[in-house]
Amino acid sequence: MYMQTEDLKRIGVRIVERRKELKLTQEQVAERMNVSIQMISNIERGNKAIKIDNLIKLCDILQTSTDYILTGKHTNHDFDNLVSKISQLSESDYKMIELLVDYRLNDNNK
Repeated sequence: MYMQTEDLKRIGVRIVERRKELKLTQEQVAERMNVSIQMISNIERGNKAIKIDNLIKLCDILQTSTDYILTGKHTNHDFDNLVSKISQLSESDYKMIELLVDYRLNDNNK
């Protein structure tokens, strides 16, 4: 079974967003994966599917799960990474994040 063009485009969008969150360039990702910049560009634009071994490398570089890249759903691995980052914040920054989460949860329940 082949992936639909829309699926490839959504995967590409998630890759771009995560790469930019980490402030990585396509060149840096390509170099770390030992692939061409053109390949990264094609994957990000949804023009080409990614091989499984390259997906695993990419997810390692982007510090996210294959589930998130493929489906958009976060896993425990993603949450563990977030908790690790939050634990490094100052007490006041931690409280700010906690308030933001509470606010969004309350807002979504309305």
